[in-house]
Formats: sequence, C-alpha cells, structure tokens
Amino acid sequence: MTHPVCALAQPIRPIRNPLLRGLQCLRCNAEYPIRLAQEGCPACRAEGVHVGLRASYRADAASAPLMPYARGFSLGEGGTPLYAMPDLARRFGVARLSFKDESCNPTGSHKDRMTAIGVTQALDFGARTLVLASSGNAAVSAAHYAQAAGLACEVATYDGMPAAYLRALDAAGARRFAFADNAGRWAFVRERAPLAGYFALTNYSLPALGSAPLAIEGYKPIADECLEQGGLPDHVLVPTARGDLAWGLFAGFRDLLAAGRIAKLPRIWAVEPFARLSRVLEGGALDADYSGRTAQFSTAGATVTYLQWQAVAATGGGAVVVGDDQARAARRLLAQAGVSAELCAAGGLAALSQLRERGAIAADEHVLLMLTADASRDPSWPDPV
Repeated sequence: MTHPVCALAQPIRPIRNPLLRGLQCLRCNAEYPIRLAQEGCPACRAEGVHVGLRASYRADAASAPLMPYARGFSLGEGGTPLYAMPDLARRFGVARLSFKDESCNPTGSHKDRMTAIGVTQALDFGARTLVLASSGNAAVSAAHYAQAAGLACEVATYDGMPAAYLRALDAAGARRFAFADNAGRWAFVRERAPLAGYFALTNYSLPALGSAPLAIEGYKPIADECLEQGGLPDHVLVPTARGDLAWGLFAGFRDLLAAGRIAKLPRIWAVEPFARLSRVLEGGALDADYSGRTAQFSTAGATVTYLQWQAVAATGGGAVVVGDDQARAARRLLAQAGVSAELCAAGGLAALSQLRERGAIAADEHVLLMLTADASRDPSWPDPV
C-alpha cells in the first residue's frame, strides 16, 4: 500500500498570498484573524450553530483559484491525471464519464493536497508538531510530509489500525496513540491543539467543524485541473466523511465562477456509506450523531459538518447512500475497466447508477468521479468472493 515519496524536501520560508486577509465564517461571514487553533465561529456558536471558518480573500476576479500561500511546502502533489471512461459512460447512460485519479499524489491519496498547505501553515506560524486524528490516508500523508519538512507528527488512531498503515507511520517516524472511538481520538487532539508548537491538521471538535481552514484550501486546485483536463463537469461525485474534499471542490469551482472562467457550478454529490448528510437534508439536526457500520474505511464516522452541507446545498447537489455490497459490485466493474479504487471511491460509480435511476443526472451530461485512493489503501481489499 505504500507509494514512493520523493526525497526529503528542503523546508522553505512560506510566502502568504497578499490577498489573504483572514478567516471568515461559512454561515454568517464574520471575520476573524488567522490562527493555528480551529474553534469555529463564536458568533454562530452563541446561537447554538456549530460552523467552521474558511479563508477570506480580498476580491480579485483575475485570480482563480485563490490560495492562501504564494509559495509553500510541497512534495509534488497535484496535477493528477483525469481519465475519460467512454465504455462505462455508455453502460451508465451518460454522455461523458471521467475519473480524477488522486492516487497519483506522492503518498497515494487526495490528502496530500491538504497536508501540503497544512505543513506550510505550520512552518509559517513556527509550529514544530503536526497532530491529527486519522487511521488512514490523512495519517500516512501527514507523517510523510511532516518528516520531509522536519516536523514531528502525532497521530491519534483507532485500536486495531491495519498493519499496512502502521508500517507506513512507523517508517515516517510518526508517534501513534490508539483509542477506541472518535471521541477519544478527538479529545487527544483537542488537548494538544492549544499547546505551544502544535498545529492540529484535522477536526477535533464535537460537533464536528472539519479540518484546518487554510489546509482545506489545498483541494481547490482540483477544480481548475478538471476544467483544464476535461472541461467543466455537470456533476461531481465525492466520497465523503466530514466533507473537507467536497467543500474544497465547491470552493474551487466557486472561485472559477467568480473569475468568469465558468458559467455555472457543477452539482456536487456527497457519497456516504450510510445515511448521515442524507438525514440532515431530510430535516435532521446537523450536529446529531448518525452512527453506522461500514467497510468503507475512509468515509466512516457518525458526524456531519456545515462544510459538506454547504457544498451540496450551494450547488444543487445532495447526498447518496451507497452500501458496502453496492460499492464492491462497482469496484468489480472498475477493475474490469482497469481502474483500482478504494472501496468508498468505487462507491461513486454505484451512486451514479442511483442518480441516473432517480433522473437527477441526465443522459446528455458529463459526470466526474473522485478516485481518492487506489485499492491498495483499503484494509477490506481484496473483496470477499
């Protein structure tokens, strides 16, 4: 499951984008200064609504996508390939079907884009240790990027973390702390986050807010790459846990719209292994616990964030529940087409089938599926016969 990572990079002096002015609430637009801790919007919290923050820039229609740093730390993430799949497009009755293959990033997943900005912010603010809660792709990414940047890395994982992930973390020199559930992992990160020299990369709040706001900006260039590589899709199907990637895609396309480079936003669909956001969209509470069991390791979890709700609501998309058996059947189809995908990413193909049956996706439209990582990253691989 390991992917080659380039030789240790020389840490750089980050240069902030001069258009970056601070952080802004996703809901009420209140402005706040940039800081390492991610506590969300105090004004909304006083109203009983738990909302994260986003990067705020001075208006500049000539620049898209807007990014927090003009120069930052990198191991060569981004620029991943986009593949056209005409045979599968015909099978599912759509005009075009494309896959954005994020397994080609340095450590093998889309998380490298977020981690690169997170490490850049850590260097910018003088932090010495990345801390995060993850038992999968984010953990491996953070461990390798931290090691390359000369930072320490502490990872709060689940008990029983798959051996392949353990080996990857050990190889990168990360310190592991195991817990039985999300509450324990997030409590550990929450204790570390305010300490001098620490930077929490991922969510540690309940109700959940999402990962570090500047780091999530790392996903925005995917929108620009998709536009350049294959044109504007009508729909984007995204494997979703707490919505960092879904919101980053929305924000990237939003920047392109504001810059006049596209005429409309694609509809973003959150693909989830059991009903979470789906229940919120039907009237459930955003901060409720929506527990479920799944083999879709990368998108498990019981929480919903304002991030993912905004991404689908603002684009006219929604949520699609894809069970493990449906995802495995879709993975078999992908394997026949020569595509390797972790189980939750294969679920996007099953979601496409559902959306075609509902009439939410038309026959003359272009659909983009996000392949977040390949099957080698999946502890459930190979699938049972």
